Amino acid sequence: MKLSELLKNIKPTAVVGDSEIEITGVEIDSRKVTQGSLFVAMKGTQVDGHRFIPKAIEQGAAAVLCEELPDETGDVTFVQVPSTEDAVGPVATLFFGDPSRKLKLVGVTGTNGKTTIATLLYNMFRKMGHKCGLLSTVCNYIEDEAVPASHTTPDAIELNRLLARMVDAGCDYAFMECSSHAIAQKRIGGLQFAGGLFTNLTRDHLDYHKTFENYRDAKKAFFDMLPKTAFAITNLDDKNGLFMVQNTRATVKTYSTRAMADFRARILECHFEGMYLEVDGREVGVQFIG
Repeated sequence: MKLSELLKNIKPTAVVGDSEIEITGVEIDSRKVTQGSLFVAMKGTQVDGHRFIPKAIEQGAAAVLCEELPDETGDVTFVQVPSTEDAVGPVATLFFGDPSRKLKLVGVTGTNGKTTIATLLYNMFRKMGHKCGLLSTVCNYIEDEAVPASHTTPDAIELNRLLARMVDAGCDYAFMECSSHAIAQKRIGGLQFAGGLFTNLTRDHLDYHKTFENYRDAKKAFFDMLPKTAFAITNLDDKNGLFMVQNTRATVKTYSTRAMADFRARILECHFEGMYLEVDGREVGVQFIG
């Protein structure tokens, strides 16, 4: 794919060099760069990727996406943007063929229950005959193929790479944990979600977000980005449930065990082996497997 095509969804402040060159890969890790790659110099919390631009060029990078231009650019094309964190998602999405728009991507966010809910949905939809993918902090799945996870949401490039593999495998649904770190760091930038679910919110990850308000707002940003064609399901039993969806364009549905909601449940029995529930007036037995 030509570099100019990859740049059409971002607004570079400067392009130094040939924008019509062919790009064979997109990487944020200079060690993974191969001949013809676009290297994205990310400013992380610990390390500034701009330090590794010479290494990426040595590895064969044909172009560099960066925030600061070097004094000498040589034969490599440099694309300057205000924020590589904002730009990497849209660029990766285009490079991998916009995979999130070729299946239904559903995100689950909140403090607790993300892995459980995403995994339950993945297994439930497979039981209904759908081909599905799972993106979780425990393990990623492309249908029944396990792909090791790094215990955090993958970066924007790896996310799109995995989604593209799901599309190639014929998946029509993908279920994904959306951590507050991933949302705040724009790792899900450029993705098109068919829907999102909110579990709950407790005082967590304040080492990164510093304040509870920052943490809460990072979660809310996920629902703010949902398109009007999407759905948003929120927990009325959590005091932040309605706050999460107050500015979303998506169709909002609610669930609760205590209040009037679109989906209402009551726990009738709870044992180590499973639970017996009443969901919208129907009794349902749920077996725990593990």
